[in-house]
Amino acid sequence: MEITWYGHCCFRLRTKGCAVVCDPFPPELGYRLPRLTANIVTVSHDHPEHNYLAAVRNPYYAITGPGEYEVAGTFVIGVATDDPPYPNDGHGRNTAYLIEAEDLTVCHLGHMRQVPTQAQMEQFDGVDILFIPVGGRTALSATRAVETVNLLEPSIVIPMYYRVADLETQLGTVTRFLNEMGVKHAEEMESLTVTKSQLGEEPRVVILKPKRA
Repeated sequence: MEITWYGHCCFRLRTKGCAVVCDPFPPELGYRLPRLTANIVTVSHDHPEHNYLAAVRNPYYAITGPGEYEVAGTFVIGVATDDPPYPNDGHGRNTAYLIEAEDLTVCHLGHMRQVPTQAQMEQFDGVDILFIPVGGRTALSATRAVETVNLLEPSIVIPMYYRVADLETQLGTVTRFLNEMGVKHAEEMESLTVTKSQLGEEPRVVILKPKRA
């Protein structure tokens, strides 16, 4: 599986038979995404920073909420999180996604803002690769992100939703998360290609550089 990050919460996962794009964002955030192609597009919640489907060429299958789906040999499970009592600010409802392909389970937490509940933990069992927001504001803070990592125990952790150059967001940087994780020298990569056999027993934090068009 090849994993590419475009900044914010937007990723592309590519396998031999399928491509998945998660949370495409609009050019108003600071730069325009390349025109992406995908079999599946997942949207964690209905907010302009996460649901810009125009960035992806048709045809594709859009998944915008909880449920179980199978497209092009890839299984996707949507798990509802963060329902009200949060204010109706466009961030109150969120769907985290488990994406299963090539014997790997990838979890994209979307705009999650609370540590998973016990009921959610049962659905998140067996996560190999975790995409987790760490920049605070209306999503997980660095401290809560570390707590979530410790609960889910993934093999690979990829931070997202933090401040990077060119994106117009008032988020924290990834540094605090790395400090609280005790990571002194995180691996930085243009993209990550990984197989099940390459996963280690100890959690590994990978910093992906946001890909530009």
